[in-house]
Amino acid sequence: MRSKNHEPNFADRLNAAAKSRQKQLEKARAAAPANDPEFAKRQAARREAAAAREARATERKSEKLAEKTRRAEEKAVEEAAHAIALETEQEQREAEEAENAAREIALEAEQKAARDARYAARKARRR
Repeated sequence: MRSKNHEPNFADRLNAAAKSRQKQLEKARAAAPANDPEFAKRQAARREAAAAREARATERKSEKLAEKTRRAEEKAVEEAAHAIALETEQEQREAEEAENAAREIALEAEQKAARDARYAARKARRR
């Protein structure tokens, strides 16, 4: 035991601090979860849960990718159908324009024939 008038010097303080650290270290080692028999079971359960979570995430990613691929295919089919419809519509317009042009040519030919007939009739009356 120390006397009441003894002041601890630097070496005493260092020894006290080292002893305190050693006690804390021993206490921490005793309370370490690695010493707990249930610790391994909990760690295994955590690893299983993490693996299951990762599997679900991978499955969701693959489902999203499949959905994205399906939508892209549907969009390609729709665009192809739309392009075919536009092409068909354009062909119909061109056919109608050609028919209208043929009608106009036939009408002009009729009108010219009628005009020529009138002209020939006038000429015949004058002679």
